[in-house]
Amino acid sequence: MKKLNRDFYERDTLIVAKELLGKYIVHNVEGEQLIGKIVETEAYKGAMDKAAHSYKNRRTPRTEVMFGPAGYAYIFLIYGMYSCMNIVTEEENNPCAVLIRAVEPIKGFNNMAKRRFNKNYNELTNTQKLNISNGPGKLCQALNITMQDYGTDLCKDKLYICEDNKKEKIIIKQDKRINISYAEEAAEYPWRFYIKDNPYVSVK
Repeated sequence: MKKLNRDFYERDTLIVAKELLGKYIVHNVEGEQLIGKIVETEAYKGAMDKAAHSYKNRRTPRTEVMFGPAGYAYIFLIYGMYSCMNIVTEEENNPCAVLIRAVEPIKGFNNMAKRRFNKNYNELTNTQKLNISNGPGKLCQALNITMQDYGTDLCKDKLYICEDNKKEKIIIKQDKRINISYAEEAAEYPWRFYIKDNPYVSVK
């Protein structure tokens, strides 16, 4: 599989959010390789987007990486405990990002199951298997992505995105983003993208 280069991430956030679908997150950590296929994303368009952490160019220690080059990991916590992974996009000082919202497990099933449910994969119910990585916090737990990965260069070898040599044909659906009712009119923007009929999408 071919690792994505920085040029991929330096484009418009909406394009990147769509084209990340069907690509693979690879995490090499603690002597193991964990892989998930990206099946759902959300775009956040920086200064003009009321749903973005960087709305009005809000620059804080948390958002600092978003103002740098594209292709770096922006990790933040929800509820003070669940990591969420974003990928910085566009040019420097234009703090945009794509949230990885759901992945389909590809490699490392047992390790994912142990992190999520403290069980081996073959001990999971069908419902648990579908719930293993169908949300931004769930996928980070399954793939062992934590705040320690904040600022990771996704063009290097620890945590990165790659594509298969054989490009899968997918149908992309588009809808409103999830859990951002506070964002006023921005809550209506159709900036969530997902693979049609994939069972690991968080909200159908």
